[in-house]
Amino acid sequence: MTHYQSNLRDLQFNLFEVFGADKAFGQAPFDEIDADTARDVLAEVNRLAREDLAASYTDADRNPPVFDPATHTAPLPESFKKSYETFMASEFWRLDLPGSLGGTFAPRTLWWAIAEQILGSNAPIWMYASGPSFAHVAHTEGTAEQKEWAKLFVEKQWGSTMVLTEPDAGSDVGAGRTRAIPQPDGSWHIEGVKRFITSGEHDLTDNIIHYVLARPVGVEGVGGPGTKGLSLFIVPKYHFDPQTGELGERNGVYATNVEHKMGLKVSNTCEMTFGEHGTPAKGWLLGDKHDGIRQMFMIIEYARMMVGTKAIATLSTGYLNALEYAKNRVQGADLVSNGDKAAPRVTITHHPDVRRSLMLQKSYSEALRALVIYTASWQDKVAIAEAAGDEKAAKIAAKVNDFLLPLVKGVGSERAYELLGHESLQTFGGSGFLQDYPLEQYVRDAKIDTLYEGTTAIQSLDLIFRKIVKDSGRALGTVASEIQGFVESEAGNGQLKDERLALGKALGEMQQILGVAMGWLAAVQGGEARELYKIGLTSRRILLALGDVILAWLLLRQAEVALRALNGELSEADKNFYTGKVAAARFFTREILPRIGSDRRIIENTNLDLMDLSEDVF
Repeated sequence: MTHYQSNLRDLQFNLFEVFGADKAFGQAPFDEIDADTARDVLAEVNRLAREDLAASYTDADRNPPVFDPATHTAPLPESFKKSYETFMASEFWRLDLPGSLGGTFAPRTLWWAIAEQILGSNAPIWMYASGPSFAHVAHTEGTAEQKEWAKLFVEKQWGSTMVLTEPDAGSDVGAGRTRAIPQPDGSWHIEGVKRFITSGEHDLTDNIIHYVLARPVGVEGVGGPGTKGLSLFIVPKYHFDPQTGELGERNGVYATNVEHKMGLKVSNTCEMTFGEHGTPAKGWLLGDKHDGIRQMFMIIEYARMMVGTKAIATLSTGYLNALEYAKNRVQGADLVSNGDKAAPRVTITHHPDVRRSLMLQKSYSEALRALVIYTASWQDKVAIAEAAGDEKAAKIAAKVNDFLLPLVKGVGSERAYELLGHESLQTFGGSGFLQDYPLEQYVRDAKIDTLYEGTTAIQSLDLIFRKIVKDSGRALGTVASEIQGFVESEAGNGQLKDERLALGKALGEMQQILGVAMGWLAAVQGGEARELYKIGLTSRRILLALGDVILAWLLLRQAEVALRALNGELSEADKNFYTGKVAAARFFTREILPRIGSDRRIIENTNLDLMDLSEDVF
């Protein structure tokens, strides 16, 4: 029996009923995808995820790869290899590639709906299968020769890694010390040690292409301090014939450790050593310029969207597993007849706190799914505008997408981990603590989502400094205007009047919060440097509060669509589905939105007492 409980109906609802994603289908660059094809793809991916990919999820956790330091290898368990090979054979990964790389470029809304199902069923499969998608960056940024390499990378289905982190350079990427030394033949020798490299070593593919950030030495004008001095290099595990892809000698990049982790155990997280085992680690500068951090961020932004989607997918299957358990678990009598020893025993869905918990899980998981699709809809707008040559529209849409990414990643990962442990696992009672059910593995596997590709603190600072302040609030204003327009609209036949008022109030509270933060930044500009600490003390709260306002709006948008549908003739299943949409929106508005006022008061009262304490006090 599969652990993975998908929600295909909700994905279809978001795509086709709420966001009208099918409007992008058939437009350049999505000419080859129509709505019927999209529905068929989603249904087949759903089957694949539940039956084939989920099959190895538990076994791969219980029997993870074992690192052999003598051979620098960490072979994957056979059950996982079978799932991986099934996914690659399906060729759904080609929907992330342009025709020039042998793909059929799908709308991003469809792509991330596909991603949710793969990531929810067995996330490491998606991670190991990243090679073709990373090749897109080489094809976009590379030299004419490297563009041809990229085609080989896809044809051969080679794996890929993004190689940033070092033992002393984690969140502070600019502190990296790995060196790149130029060679007479135009290549570079990479020297250094990298840490926490996902998929750094495995036996799923014949070759692995490492995209490595390193600091050039001995070249005038490049390789300076900080992130601006980093360049991006293509470093293959094996050298290869650039015409045929035939493998040659081993390159000097080796895994020197595989971490022992809390979760995601089948995903090899490696220490990688470059040029220290008697063989130089030969690499090639990506493209014809030293622009590493910008190029790497093309991969990082994709990875952040992936991490948020993974977290949300895990929360969704966690909730649906909890719901299934609660519907079947008989325990105790109804609360109103609890004093009657003869009262019939009921399933725990009859108990008030279980209902509260289930609706909290439902509302967040469905709101966060909507956030992913909403964000992806802006990615569609970018692609359509670029294809039409409308640079202005593309730039505006790209900024909104950039603004939303820290919310997808930061809010998605935090809420997912919080709810999986506090609510989904809790629904099972003591049974949730056992390996008989998937919740304990979900909790372990989900924790990493708040950490890698930028911790939640990093996401919150990125949101404030880069996505709001640096952008002069334009993208924020675009989204806020959409929310305000919804608040002021009359749709829903007045049935959401109270909820619109609550959303409008929360939006006002959020604007006040951001006003306070901008006041601190103004004080910094005026010479009060320590006011910047207040941003650091409150940025996480600001991120989550803003996320809750946007999530409430998305739930109410869904409720508006559902209320219209409920006026028509419906099957019993559809009636329940749409009624659940309205219930989730109303619950979230009552249960969550009032917190924004509390957040505002806490933020307004922020002082520097915490920063004035001696370290010895902690």
